[in-house]
Amino acid sequence: MSFSWLTCSLLLGTLCAGYSLGEAETRECVYYNDNWRTERTNQSGFERCEGEKDKRLHCYASWLNSSGTIKLVKKGCWLDDFNCYDRQECVSMEENPQVFFCCCEGNYCNERFTHLPDMIGSGNRVKIRPPPRVPSLLNVLVYSLLPLCVLSLALLLALWMYRHRKPPYGHVDLSEDPGPAPPSPLVGLKPLQLLEIKARGRFGCVWKAQLMSKYVAVKIFPFQNKQSWQNERDIFLTPGMRHENLLRYIAAEKHGTNLETELWIITEFHERGSLTDHLKGNAISWNELCHIAETMSRGLAYLHEDIPSYKGEGPKPTIAHRDFKSKNVLLRDDLTAVIGDFGLAVRFEPGKPPGDTHGQVGTRRYMAPEVLEGAINFQRDSFLRIDMYAMGLVLWELVARCSEADGGEYMLPFEEEVGQHPSLEDLQDVVVHKKMRPVMKDCWLKHPGLSQMCETIEECWDHDAEARLSAGCVEERIGQIARTVSSTTSDGPISIVTSLTNEDLPPKESST
Repeated sequence: MSFSWLTCSLLLGTLCAGYSLGEAETRECVYYNDNWRTERTNQSGFERCEGEKDKRLHCYASWLNSSGTIKLVKKGCWLDDFNCYDRQECVSMEENPQVFFCCCEGNYCNERFTHLPDMIGSGNRVKIRPPPRVPSLLNVLVYSLLPLCVLSLALLLALWMYRHRKPPYGHVDLSEDPGPAPPSPLVGLKPLQLLEIKARGRFGCVWKAQLMSKYVAVKIFPFQNKQSWQNERDIFLTPGMRHENLLRYIAAEKHGTNLETELWIITEFHERGSLTDHLKGNAISWNELCHIAETMSRGLAYLHEDIPSYKGEGPKPTIAHRDFKSKNVLLRDDLTAVIGDFGLAVRFEPGKPPGDTHGQVGTRRYMAPEVLEGAINFQRDSFLRIDMYAMGLVLWELVARCSEADGGEYMLPFEEEVGQHPSLEDLQDVVVHKKMRPVMKDCWLKHPGLSQMCETIEECWDHDAEARLSAGCVEERIGQIARTVSSTTSDGPISIVTSLTNEDLPPKESST
């Protein structure tokens, strides 16, 4: 037995030597970038490939073919991708992609690129394949002497590759249930690579991915959550859903078959992550608080609004989010808020039922009293007021981390009262029966801006749903507070331009 393993080990070294003879190691690739002016890079040249020691490196090329006219898009180094293994020539095998893509191994192997569709045509056309590689004499000798050893090594290598691979951008298939593929110029483009998991939740996980030259977010649902994926996709495809404070949609896809099916939603990517992530690691200044709060309320106000036909699009209906919380608010680099995660959202279109309006949905901690109590009036305005209760809690999270309010350690709403993992009964007792809300500290009320922000928060989470402010009113109020109360620095003195009273604040708006 020991002799057999010793023999395998010696031949493994021999095999590796044969491998290196048959496949040149990729260290440099031909580089080209058609978008070099915008991205501020070199237009062409050579690129030195770098990566982790246990990862293989490749070269790639991508191009367009418009009626026989070839337009080169990009060339360069490519990360470990099992689709590129053992390819000495850069050959695109897809029949008619929107963007042609090929990859190969070996220095400068992407200097030339070819399109050889793997198909059998009619008439005089024949089956075209890249020329087969001639195995080296050493490889033939090794495979002949120890086929069992080589097979074992191959199986171990395949298992390692399966566990460490990053799935490439697969072919789009939405022809099956649930519904047709949304029109998108980016569907089917290569290359897209999943890079790292950024978040996990009840739906699945969110990956940071690279699509051509930019980063995108890929939200992956298991097939069991098909309804949530389909609902979020349909909300994104609703006319009028493009707004600077709503997450920008790119595409939806379906990957795999049967129980291994994954459902993808591809959106823009925000490096800062969610508002929860930012507040955990950072106190915020008064001006940052106002900017985040105003843009967040602007996004929710737009979501809640009925908008008539505009620029050829159909009318945008009122949409209730139903899972509004700081984790579902993303931040751009300039701290502008962007609302995402529409898996539980519901549309209210004239003459149509709103769809699934099951009462107790969302995140328990952010549920309004009427939701916890199971006493919802299933009308449009009732669902909007549920969002506004949650908005009050998120505004409280912002105020609690403001440097003007001592910027204490980050805490979730009601974390002090019921801990980090409250049961439904815990929240019913605190929110419904005792009518408690997160604590407003005395020092907040001494700050002229924070005190007015606290008044707005209290009117958002009012126990009486009909007394709550609308999102549009919150946006106006925060804008007015920000304009009249400013801080010269995050720690500096407060400059009062005008003293506001309740009579000066914008009136409550009806959400009808």
